[in-house]
Amino acid sequence: MQWTLVVPLKPLAQAKSRLSDTASDTVRPGLVLAFAQDTVAAALASRAVRDVVVVTDDALADRELTRLGARTVPDAVRGGGLNAALAHGAATVRDSRPGAALATLNADLPALRSEELTRVLDRAAQFPRAFVPDASGIGTTLLTALPGTELRPLFGGASRARHRASGAVEILLPDTDSVRQDVDTGRDLWTALALGVGPHTRRAAPRPPVADGESTRRAVCRQPRR
Repeated sequence: MQWTLVVPLKPLAQAKSRLSDTASDTVRPGLVLAFAQDTVAAALASRAVRDVVVVTDDALADRELTRLGARTVPDAVRGGGLNAALAHGAATVRDSRPGAALATLNADLPALRSEELTRVLDRAAQFPRAFVPDASGIGTTLLTALPGTELRPLFGGASRARHRASGAVEILLPDTDSVRQDVDTGRDLWTALALGVGPHTRRAAPRPPVADGESTRRAVCRQPRR
């Protein structure tokens, strides 16, 4: 089965405010774009992915992600939040392809590996709806819905519990850390760097703090992204 991935992305200047202690206001928009570029590139390289639709109103992100091969659609429900953006993206896809298998994917997975995403999506194909919790065990990084099944995104805060309560099946496969490692804080970023991020994030990321720097830099060198 091949999936259409819906990826939500805020205007770059407004995204990832919790990274403000790690990346300045002038650096953060470029870092957020780099996360999205590496996420989309890895997703498009997965054999389980048919295409990627990015929901965004940001002109720069639109241009750069289209260049990678994604399709973009504007966020038609401005101010409606993440779930409204995802529902709009899903509806846009199914308006043209009613039988599409849908998956939402966070745009902040810079360490994402195509083969790990493929394994997760192959497992998700066994269930009407499924999801992957984030590395913290609180949120969600991926939600899937088979053809004929409504996506019903419930992201934000403790979304792991909400998706589970909604009947979606939780997928926890070994050696798929890159699908779970989203980046909201500086600590998340250092963890992603240790996993091995994509080229855009490598170029855009600030230097790790001295206490963690050497081990993180060694990890990045040891583990080429793809």
